[in-house]
Amino acid sequence: MLEAKLSRIKLLLTDCDGVLTDGGVYYGEAGEELKKFDIRDGMGVERLRNLAGVQTGIITGELSPSVVKRAEKLKITELHLGVKDKPAVLKEILSRLNLKSEEVAYIGDDTNDLEIIKLVGISFCPADAISFIREKADVVCQSNGGKGCFREVAEMIILAHTGQKVSARPTEAIKLNSGIKIGPGEPCYIIAEIGINHNGSLEIAKQLIDEAVAAKATAVKFQKRTPEICVPKDQWEIMRDTPWGRMSYIDYKRKTEFGIVEYATIDQYCKKVGIDWFVSTWDVDAVDFMEQFDTPLYKLASASLTDTQLIKKILLTGKPLMLSTGMSTTKEIEDAVNLVWSFDRNYPLSIAHSTSAYPCKPEELNLRMIQTLAAKFPGVPIGYSGHETGLATTVAAVAMGATFVERHFTLDRAMWGSDHAASVEPQGFQRLVRDIRDVETASGDGVKRVYESELGPMKRLRVNISDEYKTKA
Repeated sequence: MLEAKLSRIKLLLTDCDGVLTDGGVYYGEAGEELKKFDIRDGMGVERLRNLAGVQTGIITGELSPSVVKRAEKLKITELHLGVKDKPAVLKEILSRLNLKSEEVAYIGDDTNDLEIIKLVGISFCPADAISFIREKADVVCQSNGGKGCFREVAEMIILAHTGQKVSARPTEAIKLNSGIKIGPGEPCYIIAEIGINHNGSLEIAKQLIDEAVAAKATAVKFQKRTPEICVPKDQWEIMRDTPWGRMSYIDYKRKTEFGIVEYATIDQYCKKVGIDWFVSTWDVDAVDFMEQFDTPLYKLASASLTDTQLIKKILLTGKPLMLSTGMSTTKEIEDAVNLVWSFDRNYPLSIAHSTSAYPCKPEELNLRMIQTLAAKFPGVPIGYSGHETGLATTVAAVAMGATFVERHFTLDRAMWGSDHAASVEPQGFQRLVRDIRDVETASGDGVKRVYESELGPMKRLRVNISDEYKTKA
C-alpha cells in the first residue's frame, strides 16, 4: 500500500524550519537569520529530480534569505515563503500544475503542518517532530529534521518509482568513457602522474605524455587548482625564488597553473597519441573548468578527502571518482565513502591506498591496507597511489590486489619543483609497467595444470609417471 502511494508521487512538498534545517537560528554579519542545511538533503533533491522525475517544493512561514539561496542552488522553483495558510497554497499548486492530491507528498514537523498533511497523498515527519504530528503523519522517519530526514523520504520515493535497491553494490569493473575498465580481472590501470611536474611548460607536458606513451602507461594525470581559492591569503605575498625569478607565492602558483589553452592542447594531444588523461581537482571552480573536457574520471587528492563540497560537486558530474586516502583516518575514509553512497549507492567509485609522505619510507607504505580496504568496501576497485623511491613496492601492490596504480612522473628527478624528487623517470616507468604486466601474466588463474614445458623434465626426473602423461612424456 505504501509503495503504491509512493509510486504515484510527482511533487514532494516540505516545510523548511525543522525539516530541511536543524531548527536552529544563526545570524549573518548584518544580523539576518540564517539556516543550517544538511548536504545529504540537497543531494536528495537532485536525485529525486534525476532518478524519479519528482520535483521538490518548499512551503514555509520562514523569510530567511538563506532559504532563497538554498532553493536557487538546488533549482527548486516551487518556493513559497512567509506562508500563513498552507492548505490554500497547496490548492493553488494543485490547480496550477494540474496535479491530484494523491500525486503530492508533504513533510512537516509542527502544528502549522497539521491541516496540509490531511490533504496530500502521503505525509511524512522527522523523528524529532512534535508528538502530535508524529501521531498524524503516515510515515515517521528515522532521521531528524535537517539531518537526513528529507533524504530518507526522497530515497523511499525513488525506490518506489524505479525499483532501484539502495543497498545494491556494483559487481562489475568501472567502465570509463575511453572504453577501458578498472577493477578485478582487468589489466592494472597504470597512471603516470605528471601533476605539476610540467613546471608551467606545455612543451615539457607534451614530452612527459610522449614518455608515458612510450612506457605503455594507461593514463597521464595532471592537477587543476584555482590559485585564488587554494592558496591561503596570508601566503599570497610571501616571496620565493623560482625559475622565473623572485616572485610572490600567488604569482608563482599562477605561473605553474595550466588554463584553457594548455588543457585544450593536452586534450587533443592525448587523443592523438592514444592515452587517457584526467586531473585531480582541488576546488569547486576547478571542476566547473574541467567539465569543458570529456575526461574519463576525476581524482580526489588525499588532501581533499574531507572536502565535502568538492566531493558533492564531482558527484553531480556523474563521472567516476577515484579517492586517495593519504593522511586520513579510517573514519574519514568511511565518511567520504558514505557521502558518495548517500548520493548513489551504485556510484562508480574507486579507492586508492596512499601514504602522503614525499618520498615515503618503506616502513610507512603499509601495503596490506589494499587488502583491508578491499574487505571493508566489497565491490569497490581498490588501487595504490605511491610516493616512494624505487619500483618494487608498487609492483608488490599489484600482486596484493591493486587494480590501479599511480606514481609521480618526471623527465628528471633533479628538476626544480616540489614533486620531482619523489617521481619516477621515463626509463624507470618503462620498467615499472613491464614488471607489473609480468606479475599479471605470472599470476595465472589459480588452476593447477601440467604444462607442455614440464613433460621433458617429468620424463627425466619423475620415478612414477601417471598414466595420463606416460604417452605424452
